Amino acid sequence: MNALPAAPSAEPLQVVAAVLIRDAAVLACRRRPGTSAAGLWEFPGGKVEAAESPEQALRRELREELGIDVDVLELMHRETTRVGELDVDLACYACSTVALGPIASTDHDRVVWHPLDRLDELNWALPDLPTVTLLSRLM
Repeated sequence: MNALPAAPSAEPLQVVAAVLIRDAAVLACRRRPGTSAAGLWEFPGGKVEAAESPEQALRRELREELGIDVDVLELMHRETTRVGELDVDLACYACSTVALGPIASTDHDRVVWHPLDRLDELNWALPDLPTVTLLSRLM
């Protein structure tokens, strides 16, 4: 019997994240219980909506989640990672903000400025790992 051809995979989920660095530390957020990837650390950001550029989505997500405004500077890393049955296309951008915060998040139970030379101490979400590796090499 001939095998059926594989069904075409769905388009990857387009996600953006901010890499905010201050005083040799990066902003890291831990997913709150009851959410996908609960307990894992990630760079703040979220899904790109229809008719949004990645930069627009990133500014919107950080305003909604963390209550901060950012300047999106440059793309640091972009990679598609398989997470379960889903392909996540994560684009991480270097960003800056003049705000001292954030101190709280709508999607996370912890928000910390974590030292760049100790990134391996956190249990990072799979899509964020390539950018974590890139940052670790810079130290």
